[in-house]
Amino acid sequence: QVQLVESGGGLVQAGGSLRLSCAASGLPFNSYTMGWFRQAPGKEREFVAASRWSGGLTYYANSVKGRVTISRDSGKNTVSLQMNSLKPEDTAVYYCAANRFGAVTDKSYEYDYWGQGTQVTVSS
Repeated sequence: QVQLVESGGGLVQAGGSLRLSCAASGLPFNSYTMGWFRQAPGKEREFVAASRWSGGLTYYANSVKGRVTISRDSGKNTVSLQMNSLKPEDTAVYYCAANRFGAVTDKSYEYDYWGQGTQVTVSS
């Protein structure tokens, strides 16, 4: 059974940093593209970043590019999202997702498995 479990969310002041982690189990981690999405209240879920192990390919949303870094640890089957220079508009529930076909994509429907999410709140 595939499980994705996020951690690391919390309350931070604008300009601060947070590191989110997602522990994956039940899947061949290095064969999957791992992504992060977020959903703010009243808004649609939006793409944040994605990472494919093969080739080390990464992809970021324009809204977070330069402030966010996605990384993977294949030994621990974890994917992390380091977020710096946080803004109040980054406030959302952040979700980890896995795409078994390996495409580095920003389309949520192309991801097969999802975590439960972790809340990130950025105060002004």
